[in-house]
Amino acid sequence: MDALSSIADTSMAANAVPALSAKINLNANIDKSAQDFEAMFATQMLQPMFEGVGVDPTFGGGHGEEVMKSFMLQEYGKIIAKTGKLGIAHQVKTEMLRIQEDERKRNGISTSRAANAYAAPATNTPGGSNVAH
Repeated sequence: MDALSSIADTSMAANAVPALSAKINLNANIDKSAQDFEAMFATQMLQPMFEGVGVDPTFGGGHGEEVMKSFMLQEYGKIIAKTGKLGIAHQVKTEMLRIQEDERKRNGISTSRAANAYAAPATNTPGGSNVAH
């Protein structure tokens, strides 16, 4: 009997791994989206600060340096977002999770059912046990 219960435990654990993996991926996507938004916001806030700054002829100046300034500002925005000092990413993430939870409630999906929705479907084998694919 112990062998059968360990097989059932293994089967349930196998079903939980894809659900947990999908939930982690979903949260990672939310984290990345929130941080990308904060980086974009910081970049937009930096642009007016650098509009009056001319190009330095020491490094060649010209149109090429002017074009590259936008890339530099994007990188500055990413660095600012990584520090988390603005707090925008945290607020965006919180709001995204709240909206996601409201949508689950509106559709009648419990949090545990939503996590299981990402799990692989189980099928019956000839021996009668469930196997996840």
